[in-house]
Amino acid sequence: MTKRTNTAAVFAAALALAGFAPPVFAYLDPSTGSMILSAIVGVFATVGLAVKTYWYKLKSLFRGKADDVRDDDMADDRRQPQDSANQ
Repeated sequence: MTKRTNTAAVFAAALALAGFAPPVFAYLDPSTGSMILSAIVGVFATVGLAVKTYWYKLKSLFRGKADDVRDDDMADDRRQPQDSANQ
């Protein structure tokens, strides 16, 4: 019960502080907006790459040895035409 009370008190304090904030007169030029947009795109790209990397690691964890053997056999099949053409 105290955790819920603390959360409510923090939320009420944050809301009160946001409500009494004075107006801010700041100038953001177009290059600042472009920089913010680039940062947002960069964050999404980084998160996407991290998810992709860990997704493949997770998939390989559940994959069995049979898949690894089959991949090696397929690699050998791809190399055979090149070896026979060179002979």
